[in-house]
Amino acid sequence: MKTRKLGSLVVSEVGAGCMSISANYGPPADRKQGIQTIRAAFDRGVTFFDTAEVYGPYTNEDLVGEALAPFRNQVVIETKFGFDIEKGFALNSRPERIRKVVEASLKRLRTDRIDLYYQHRVDPSVPIEEVAGAVKDLIKEGKVQHLGLSEASAATIRRAHAVQPVTAVQTEYSFMERAVERNGVLQTCEELGIGFVPWGPVGMGYLSGKIDAQTKLDPKMDLRTGFDRFSPENVRANRAVVDVLQRLAQKKNATPSQIALAWLLAQKPWIVPIPGTRRLDHLNENLGSIRLSLSPAELQGLEAAFAGVKVHGGRMNEMQMRIVDQSV
Repeated sequence: MKTRKLGSLVVSEVGAGCMSISANYGPPADRKQGIQTIRAAFDRGVTFFDTAEVYGPYTNEDLVGEALAPFRNQVVIETKFGFDIEKGFALNSRPERIRKVVEASLKRLRTDRIDLYYQHRVDPSVPIEEVAGAVKDLIKEGKVQHLGLSEASAATIRRAHAVQPVTAVQTEYSFMERAVERNGVLQTCEELGIGFVPWGPVGMGYLSGKIDAQTKLDPKMDLRTGFDRFSPENVRANRAVVDVLQRLAQKKNATPSQIALAWLLAQKPWIVPIPGTRRLDHLNENLGSIRLSLSPAELQGLEAAFAGVKVHGGRMNEMQMRIVDQSV
């Protein structure tokens, strides 16, 4: 496992998204299994772990805190604020709220500092300068080390960065989801020296090739059931995207997930994907991507094939897309 830099923060080239162990992709995993998976990731060289207060809510931070406690000083923990969980998950990034919730996250994570603290979603009712200023104060106090933004627009990133340098931006990005290539976010990160952390790097499971039109997702426990892209018709139509990865995977004795992750790693040296899983076999599969090297010709071949297919369905549902910052 090599390292990469997000701004000045050094992390493993692939991180671990911990959300799916506790929430949103079906019922929570057994706690012992969750801890075992997180510690197995560390044993295999992962030093970058992603969670948020809203995952569970609260239970994922608690799980990550327990799992990483024995080697806390050897890992980087990123967590997030920005939802008022007690008030129906409304957006709330008021400075006094940030100061309150950081204390609760520190306690659940069993730590005295949060390495990377993201605003989970941009709150249009609070100027981003105030948010960045509040995190800047927490950095001065030693409770936080670095500021991150999640699903922020290029304009918002610039405004925050002028107050407190932004270390990383986290947004969905994968072989099939390319919005950040078009909306200026990746370009802004490159210009300002900000790292980029793609969530959903395997398309929320899509690009594994293990989801088909017959796949049954739990409507009560799995967020993806409400996403256009996961309707049976769109799963069927998007098989062409998976097939692009599958063809190269067969040639390289790899899996479509591994090709998808290797593709992301090849885009920029300051991109660090955070695939998530609760299963050891999937963890090993994801981490196998670091041994894959895609040649310029193979990357060009993937792009040419992708240009010939259409991605069907939006990436999230309408309600969730409403809180994605698309300001200009």
